Amino acid sequence: MTRVVSLYLPHWAIDRVRRAERRRAPPRPDTGSHSGSSLDLAPLAAAVAEEQVLQCDAPKNTGWRPGARWARSDAAAPEKTEKPQDKPWSQSTRKDVARRIEAMPEHQRPPMREMGRRSEAADNPFKAMPPDEGTRPVRSTLPVRPDPEDVPAKRWRGFDGLDPNADDRAAAALARWNAMPSVRYPGEGPHPDKHARCGSNDAGAHVPGVAAFFDTGRTLGGMVARVCAPQSVRPEPVEGRAPNGAPRSRTSTGSVRTEEKRHSPSFKTHTTLPHKREVREVSPPLVTVHKIASRVEIAAASPEASALGLTAGTALTQARAAVPNLDVRDADPVGDRADLEQLATTLAGRWCPVVAVSDSDGLFLDITGTAHLHGGEERMARRLLRLLARLGITAQVAIADTAGAAWAFARQRARAAIIPPGAHVAALEPLPISALRLDEPARELLARLGVDTVGELTALPRAPLVRRFGKAIAHRLDQATGAAPEPLDPVIPAQPIAVTRRFAEPIATAEAIGHWLAGLVDDLAVDLAKAGLGARALAFVAARVDSTDQVIRIGLARASRDPAHLLRLITRRIEEIEVGYGLDALTLHLVRADPLGPEALGAALAEQQAPDLAPLVDTLANRIGPARLWRHQPVESDVPERSVSPLPPLDPVAAEALRLKRHDVRQLDRRTPDHPWHPRWPRPARLLRRPEPLDQVLAEMPDRAPYRFIWRGRQHLVTQSDGPERITGEWWRRPGERSAVRDYFRVEDSHGHRFWLFRRGDGVRAETGDLSWYIHGTFA
Repeated sequence: MTRVVSLYLPHWAIDRVRRAERRRAPPRPDTGSHSGSSLDLAPLAAAVAEEQVLQCDAPKNTGWRPGARWARSDAAAPEKTEKPQDKPWSQSTRKDVARRIEAMPEHQRPPMREMGRRSEAADNPFKAMPPDEGTRPVRSTLPVRPDPEDVPAKRWRGFDGLDPNADDRAAAALARWNAMPSVRYPGEGPHPDKHARCGSNDAGAHVPGVAAFFDTGRTLGGMVARVCAPQSVRPEPVEGRAPNGAPRSRTSTGSVRTEEKRHSPSFKTHTTLPHKREVREVSPPLVTVHKIASRVEIAAASPEASALGLTAGTALTQARAAVPNLDVRDADPVGDRADLEQLATTLAGRWCPVVAVSDSDGLFLDITGTAHLHGGEERMARRLLRLLARLGITAQVAIADTAGAAWAFARQRARAAIIPPGAHVAALEPLPISALRLDEPARELLARLGVDTVGELTALPRAPLVRRFGKAIAHRLDQATGAAPEPLDPVIPAQPIAVTRRFAEPIATAEAIGHWLAGLVDDLAVDLAKAGLGARALAFVAARVDSTDQVIRIGLARASRDPAHLLRLITRRIEEIEVGYGLDALTLHLVRADPLGPEALGAALAEQQAPDLAPLVDTLANRIGPARLWRHQPVESDVPERSVSPLPPLDPVAAEALRLKRHDVRQLDRRTPDHPWHPRWPRPARLLRRPEPLDQVLAEMPDRAPYRFIWRGRQHLVTQSDGPERITGEWWRRPGERSAVRDYFRVEDSHGHRFWLFRRGDGVRAETGDLSWYIHGTFA
């Protein structure tokens, strides 16, 4: 039984535009798996926490004092000396430390001078201040300052007890202390100097009543949100918890939420599922437009634009009025069709041999006898959808017995629909009439008659239906139900053209290679004629018996499939092949080709035509190399080195005519434009790659040609000269050329050699040049 897959791409044009933009966009700064999320600070916070756990210093009030090198080294590499369940050294109790030291081998135990140090937390060297309410003092790294209003409750005196104004000065000092703006450095917690850390190093230890020394409630996340341009909004964390699982203060959480709401874009959000870590990016509304007569209409709309009420056929002016920040691009139906055919070709080489283009946004795949190769129809549909989703293409899939039924089910809301064999007729009945691929007038006429579903249309008598509406509706209905066949026109992947000869016994002579090469060229010419192509590049591969390939590459200036010409080009290079112990196979590959159709030779035979230079160019290019054979193309510029550009020998010169507006006054000039290489301004046949300086030049200033100069170590005496020809710089290109001047001279030396020299500067103004001499080319 036949099984057909209908692949529906509802947003094919939009997906192409977005995929092209992603390819041209610069790489994003984040390299994580969530490409649409903002900067993730969880790895940085984890690294900081690990560093704080592993460090060992006295101001942190840890159990180990400076100098416990064995504790730090073991904490940095705990997997070598401790079990996975053991705590770090800085978080271990004294009993755990003693137990772990006893478990160490004798040669790994720390020396006695290290073990003699105290392992419990040392008392703070600062004496705690007496409380105001009679409570017990709290040990802290810094004394807790009372509020200014509490100062009069306890009289303070000077150090000698004799200063009567000590209370007021102390109160003013405390008021200034509390009025100081506190600043918290980026991160969760106090300043990195660790003066505000108090208590033991045990996990969960906390000493109440001590505030951070630098504390404003600012967090690293809030600072990044204020400083960095937000690209997206991260999911809101759980109350009281940071994204990395660390506790977060209420102030910092509110700050992050406030900044996220302030900087959140209008059309880019992320939806995170609670049970998965998948982030879905919603892009701004995007439409493609095309022009119909004088009206610019929407050709395709993205899902975001469709949700705002924009559909195909809507005028662009109306769409912009409804959505001011609408993203508009030009439609490219030719490119959409080409990429759709390329996708069909790719699927034909991977999923099934028969793939056809159904319309501008869909494909047909005939999976009869191939579904089991992909694990069944259901698994094949899932894999196909996942593949297209990774490529950024939205797709819907339906599998049925006929192409018409699969097309109808793929256009429904279900992302994947698999109709069991033989059940498609009953499944089609509740579908609307639009599922039968009818044209718009037929759908409108059936709607006026009250026929809304396929089941109602099937119930109608066939003879009156055909007599009233024609055969189109009945034919589409029969194709959907399977009563009428619907053959598919599959895409045929382009196969590389190559011809091969294999030998039972190796060959090693040039005559044998030439004999079999002639047969290969004839076969290749036949294949090229069938494909309507002409060869531009060929590769002749001679496989030796020791599995070594000898390759000869030839190129052609013009597409050709003339067997004699191709054979002549390859035969001249047969001596380059090193046969070794012999050749057991010869292959001729087509590397590059151009379309080449039949040519009418009647008029060409009757008239005298210019000789064809293609054989000569091919012979020279394959002998000296294509990089050494070119022709000059004139470029509109006064500077000699910019006035020419290389061009392949037989390529036509591109005519870059200036397109003038309708009322431009330059259209009144009917004169024939001057040739860029006019006889009045002769130019040398060979220009140097760059001008070379001349030495010991003897010349009269300002308008005389040199009498003598030295170039490349040889002295030249000038007998005849012509010039100067003044060329100024192109001021619109670079500021340095605004005042630059060159005076060119054509000179001939005593040996008959002719050169093209120039002097920088006009000889009067210093800003025009430094009066140095150069040679720019030689005449033939």
